[in-house]
Amino acid sequence: MEHIASVVTKTPSGGIIYKAARTLPLPQYDLLTLLFETKHSHSQENTKLHIDADNPSKSITKAELRPLVKRLAHTLRTTYGIGQHGPNRDTVLCIASGHFHLPTLFYGVVAAGGIYSASNPGSTPSELLSQLTQVSATLIFCTPDTLPTATAAAQLFNLPPSRVLTLSATSPTLTLTPLSTPDTPLPISDTELSWTRITSPSTLATSIICLLFSSGTTGPPKAVLLSHTNMTSQASLVIDASRAHHPTSTHTARTIAHLPAAHIAGVQGYFVNAFYSGGSVYWMPRFDFAKFLAYNKKYAITGFFSVPPVFLAIAKSPAVRDQFDSLEYAVSGAAPMGAELQREVRKKLGRGRTQVCQTWGLSETTGSMTVMPRGGPEDETGSVSMLVSNGEARIVDEGGKDVQPGEEGEIWVRGPQVTRGYWENERANKEAFVDGWFCTGDVGVFRDGLFYIVDRKKELIKYKGSQVAPAELEALLVSHPQIFDAAVIGVPGEATEVPRAYIVADPKAITAEQVATWVAGRVANHKKLRGGVFFLQAIPKSPSGKILRKDLRELAKKQEKGSRL
Repeated sequence: MEHIASVVTKTPSGGIIYKAARTLPLPQYDLLTLLFETKHSHSQENTKLHIDADNPSKSITKAELRPLVKRLAHTLRTTYGIGQHGPNRDTVLCIASGHFHLPTLFYGVVAAGGIYSASNPGSTPSELLSQLTQVSATLIFCTPDTLPTATAAAQLFNLPPSRVLTLSATSPTLTLTPLSTPDTPLPISDTELSWTRITSPSTLATSIICLLFSSGTTGPPKAVLLSHTNMTSQASLVIDASRAHHPTSTHTARTIAHLPAAHIAGVQGYFVNAFYSGGSVYWMPRFDFAKFLAYNKKYAITGFFSVPPVFLAIAKSPAVRDQFDSLEYAVSGAAPMGAELQREVRKKLGRGRTQVCQTWGLSETTGSMTVMPRGGPEDETGSVSMLVSNGEARIVDEGGKDVQPGEEGEIWVRGPQVTRGYWENERANKEAFVDGWFCTGDVGVFRDGLFYIVDRKKELIKYKGSQVAPAELEALLVSHPQIFDAAVIGVPGEATEVPRAYIVADPKAITAEQVATWVAGRVANHKKLRGGVFFLQAIPKSPSGKILRKDLRELAKKQEKGSRL
C-alpha cells in the first residue's frame, strides 16, 4: 500500500510528524462563490441538488437555487437584520428534521452575512435554550415536528414569536411561517441580495459562517467555529480524494440524507460536499431503516456516509438483499467500526463490489481528517484510512512527546480544515490547542501508512495500570451472532476500574455468563469483562451514532446503589 501511505517526517528536534502524501493548491473563494460561480464546483445548472425522498417531485436545481438564496438573503437582511451591521455577528439557529430546503436556509443565512448554527431535532427545550444562549441567536428556523421545542425555548430565551420561523413540510416551494402569524407565511422578497465575494486568505480564514456543537459525549457541547476556509478546504480535499484513483463518472452521484443535518456530516456532507461534487441528495425527514433500504434501491444510490449503528443493522438484518446493488462506496465514521463488522458489511453491499472504508474526523476538523481514496485498494484491517491531502498529524504521549510509529498516543492535527477554536470559550481553546496543534482527544496508532483509532482518551478503562479500549471490546461483542449491539464502560471493582458490557441480545438465546466466557477466551487477561454483562433493550446513542457512555455510567451507579439495598 505504498502509494497511499502518509509520509512520516522527523523534525530537527526529533519529533515525528505525519503528512499527507500530497499537498494541493486550494481555491481561495468564499463558500457560496465556490459552489455557485466557479469551475471548481462540478454541479451543472440543471443538476437537481436536493430532492425530497418521500416525494421526488419536490426538488431544486442549481439554476433555481441561486436566485432563491439571494431572495432569502434579502428577506433575512431587511426583515430580521441578519448581517445588517456586518458579517460574523448575527446567528440563526436551526432545529429541524430532514428537509430538502434545509440547505437553502444555510446558504441564505451565509449570503445575508449571518452565522448558521444547528441543534439536533431531538433536543429538549432546556438543551435548545442552552445552545441559543451560547451563540446569542437572534432567529430560529424549525420544522413542524420541532416547533413545540422551539416555541418553549424561545419563550425561555425571550425571543419574540415573530423570530421563530417554521419551514413547511408540505409546500413544494420554500415556505416559512412566523410563530406570531401562524396562518400567514413570511413573504420571500422578490429583490435579490448578492453575497459578499471574498478572496483574501486572511479574511476567508477568520470569517465564521457556521457554529456546530461538539457531540457532548464527555462534557457539555461547545460551539465549534467554522470559517469559509474550513468548509471550502474540506470540500476540495475530500472530493479530490474521491477522484484520486477513480475515473470521473458519467452519471450523477446520488446520496441519501438519513443522518441529522445538525451535525458536521449533514452541514458539510449534505449541504456542501454533494453540491461541490455535482451530486444529488435525497432527503429523508427522519431515519427509518425500512425506508432507507427502499430508497437506496428506488433511487439507485451510488454512495453514502453513515455511522456504525446503521452498518451494524445492514450486517445483521435479513431484510437486506439487493437494495444496495447500485452502491459504489460506503464510508463509516463518528465512531470506530471493527474490522469484522466492516467485512460483514462489505458482503451485504453491492454484491461484494462496494468499496467500504472508514473515515475519521470531528466537528473541529470540519469532518474528515482521514479518508481512503476512491478506487484504491480495499482495506479490511479496521483502519480509518490515511490523512487527506494538506493534513498533518502527530501522535503523542501524556506529556505531549511524540511516540514512535506503531505506538499508541493521542492524535494532534493541523490543516486548513481545522477550526480556530470555540465560540467565546477561551478556557476550552487553551485546553484544545498546543503550539498550533489541535488536541483531538482520540487515542490512535499509525501502522503501514494508515491510522487506527483506539478510543476516546477520556473513555479508556484503566485496569491495574493496563489500558482497555471499549471500542475494541464492542467490536468483538457485536461479531457474536447472538449480540445485536453492545457498549462497554469502566466501573469500580477490585480496587481499580473493570470493564462492564451492556448488550442488546435475547437473554433466552445467550446468558451473561456465556458472553463473559466467550469474550474471556478471545482477549488478554486485563480485558476480561470483570464488571459483568447486562442486557438492555437499546444502547443509548446520540443522533450521530456515538455511544452515550455518560448515560451508561449513570445506569451503573443506579445498579450499584440497587445492589446495596
